Order: sequence, then C-alpha cells, then structure tokens
Amino acid sequence: MTFNGGQFDYNDRYGIKPSRTWIKFAIAFALIGGIWIVWAGLHHAQPLVRSELISFSTQDPRKPVIRYFIQRDNVNNVVVCTLTARDYEKNVVGQVQDTIEAGGSFVERSVTIPTRAYAVNAGIAGCRVR
Repeated sequence: MTFNGGQFDYNDRYGIKPSRTWIKFAIAFALIGGIWIVWAGLHHAQPLVRSELISFSTQDPRKPVIRYFIQRDNVNNVVVCTLTARDYEKNVVGQVQDTIEAGGSFVERSVTIPTRAYAVNAGIAGCRVR
C-alpha cells in the first residue's frame, strides 16, 4: 500500500464504492416535476372563462362605467364577474357582482358601478363559473 501524501481512505483500501442512490431519487423527482409542469401548462392554457377589460369611463366619478367582455367555453355556463372601482390611493370604493346568464360564448357588457367615494379607475377582479 502506498501513501502519496494524501489522506488515507479505508473505502479505497477495501474497494467500497460510494453509493449513488440519490440519482434514482433525482430522476424520479425530475420526471414527476416535468409531468406536473406539462399538465399545469395545458390545464391553464384554456380556462373555463376568459375576461378582458375593454374600457372604463369616470366622467361621473361616483358612477364609473366599465365595458368588458367574457369568453366562455361552454355556452350553458352561468358566469359571475366581480367588478371593482378604486380611488386615487387604490382603495376599493365600489364593487358589484355581475351575473351573465347562459347564452353566447362571447359576451360584451357595460356596467355602472355605484361608489361611496370618487373613483379614478375600474377593473375586473375576477370571473368564475357558477
């Protein structure tokens, strides 16, 4: 046995190889993670309801008007959208629930949001299928 100035190692002396079981776990983790990422991307690429703000008008700051559209994949779904109006400091000063009955897949709406204070903007907080 030679000693070349390095540290003596019994694993080298008796031929014990280091364990590489972590590689199996890393491959399994990468495989499961990759499958989950593909599923999440495909699942969220086509939501049940898509909404987009077209415009809002605050000519009367106590009653802003919001114009928006929704697109739904199933025309039989009833959709409820939460619309909010905000003041200069981004506080919610008005909020309404707009229910869109079953009908066409593409629906455009104009809704007035009554407020408790002057509003400077309006937006869609979210839409969901009821």
